[in-house]
Amino acid sequence: MKFLNFKIPHSLSLLSPRRTYAFSSQKTQLNKHPLSHKTFFQSNTKDSLISHLCDQKRLREAVQLLSQIDQPPSASIYSNLIQLCAQHRALEEGKKVHAHTKVSGFVPGVFICNRFLDMYVKCGSLRDAQKVFDEMRERDLCSWNTMISGYAKVGKLDEARNLFDEMPERDNFSWTAMISGYVHHARPKEALELYRMMLRHENSKSNKFTVTSALAASAAIPNLRMGKEIHGNIVRIGLDSDEVVWSALSDMYGKCGSIEEARHIFDKMVDKDVVSWTAMIDKYFEDGRREKGFDLFSKFMRSGIRPNDFTFAGVLNACADHAAEDLGKQVHGYMTRIGFDPFSFAASALVHMYSKCGNIEDAKRVFKGMPRPDLVSWTSLIVGYAQNGQPNEALKLFELLLKSGTQPDHITFVGVLSACTHAGLVDKGLEYFHSIKEKHGLKHTADHYACIIDLLARAGRFGEAENIIDKMPMKPDKFLWASLLGGCRIHRNLELAKRAAEALFEIEPENPATYVTLANIYATAGMWGEVAKVRKAMDDKGVVKKPGLSWIEIKREKHEFLVGDKSHPKSYDIHNFLGELSKQMKEKGYVPDTNFVLHDVEEEQKEQNLSYHSEKLAVAFGIISTPPGTTIRVFKNLRTCVDCHTAIKFISKIVQRKIIVRDSNRFHYFEDGSCSCGDYW
Repeated sequence: MKFLNFKIPHSLSLLSPRRTYAFSSQKTQLNKHPLSHKTFFQSNTKDSLISHLCDQKRLREAVQLLSQIDQPPSASIYSNLIQLCAQHRALEEGKKVHAHTKVSGFVPGVFICNRFLDMYVKCGSLRDAQKVFDEMRERDLCSWNTMISGYAKVGKLDEARNLFDEMPERDNFSWTAMISGYVHHARPKEALELYRMMLRHENSKSNKFTVTSALAASAAIPNLRMGKEIHGNIVRIGLDSDEVVWSALSDMYGKCGSIEEARHIFDKMVDKDVVSWTAMIDKYFEDGRREKGFDLFSKFMRSGIRPNDFTFAGVLNACADHAAEDLGKQVHGYMTRIGFDPFSFAASALVHMYSKCGNIEDAKRVFKGMPRPDLVSWTSLIVGYAQNGQPNEALKLFELLLKSGTQPDHITFVGVLSACTHAGLVDKGLEYFHSIKEKHGLKHTADHYACIIDLLARAGRFGEAENIIDKMPMKPDKFLWASLLGGCRIHRNLELAKRAAEALFEIEPENPATYVTLANIYATAGMWGEVAKVRKAMDDKGVVKKPGLSWIEIKREKHEFLVGDKSHPKSYDIHNFLGELSKQMKEKGYVPDTNFVLHDVEEEQKEQNLSYHSEKLAVAFGIISTPPGTTIRVFKNLRTCVDCHTAIKFISKIVQRKIIVRDSNRFHYFEDGSCSCGDYW
């Protein structure tokens, strides 16, 4: 081909014979045209070739061909090229096209300039976009909106607002871009102020995008009053039939604590999709209303709409938080029936659920079925092993994680250090602690420091613990001081206990756990005068001890017990059974540990106080309500006390039952007179 005075890229040999014939035919027709066939052919074919390459998304070749043309092509060719650059986020090619407009003498109008603005914004080059904007002789609404939106999306809200305030006129897009920018970058108050300004603007009218952004701002603060005002405006302007708006309204009411109103909005939605269902279910779980959440999930399963990974993950995490393993297994079964992606985060949520519910075998089974476990799955299983009395397995799994090439994060190391704590592996724990920074290049977090102090304090190595505390780069938090106080309770270190308690009183003076632990330490030392002072301080500050609450599920019915509880229908049978057990336990060598009963009373009264702790009542009820050999599963809101821990070991041997107690810290597996924690918890 020698029809053109520019070189055709080799890749154009891929053009079909039919297309080539068309060019040849065009030349034949040009012989009859009064214009020079060469000039006409050049002016038309160059546009055709570039247009063809753009249609085939062959951007680099199109730009290469453009660079060999001295005369400017048509504005439509430039427009197509710039649009393709924007689609591919091809900044370098976009700059070449821009440069060509200048050297070729092409004078771009508003439309082409707006194309360049859009391309530079999408390619993340706001500096180039601003330069084009500043050089524009004429600007329209699109010019201003493109710049405002570009700045707002990347969080340059002051620059966006300056342009917004300068623009001669605004439309819905202008207001929405600015309001949503404030929302997405955690400045909801300014978003609402701008929304109010928009309502006062005589030429502005909200659309669904504006009101959903304003509702998101109300939810973020949260500001229920403003949310209701927006709701009223939605009804007035006739947007109350839009499903997206309904979903945003439901979300706003839920996050503002008005869960019933959120459900009312949800129930009125006609075309509920999986996002709407999942959001409403999650609201119940976030509000602590697990039964409502599970009931709505069951209803969702019957709706005919297929749940997605977010739905499954939300429900499974709720099962984990509430130890609802039975429901978790049902969800797992449903996921298996419909076929879930083993690479998805829903699979990770399964590992997490089984681990938190104490079913480490099923957690391991799901984990092994994952082609490439993600970090969340590795970490969940590591923490699961640590909390379920298998710290050595946790550390073995961590070594496998390192060999797999997966990079651990700070949460993984919390699990690893916890495993060392539960196993009493102090030196190994210190080795892992130092490796976080030295070997893995991560920064120590407050959680890491709390874990290592817990490890050292439990082992009685208080000098090392204090040395680390004094050299910490950040201020010790409440978890660290609570860990230190717990170690002081074990080893009866009064002096250091006072330091830890004083620090905790400053951080959270309303937390009863600090007062109770300190009083326990004084009680163990027989310092009843100090115990009385702690109790008086609690009374003066209105601090009330959180009651121990234990529960057990029998035939899918939840039974709750408080200390000394006599409200249960089988209370008489429970107390009688515990009385009989107490006699057998003492015959086997059980001696009640009365050190932590916070009253200066006779030993006999102390023993009686200990006999009816909530976990003992729950265990007793479980035994008398199930057939011999049935595993007993009890859950407690606080850490189980020393005496109950000892007593349940004796009970497991006497009744020949496996008893699992999940307290606020870990799982305890009692069997044949011993516990999985090795009395180190």
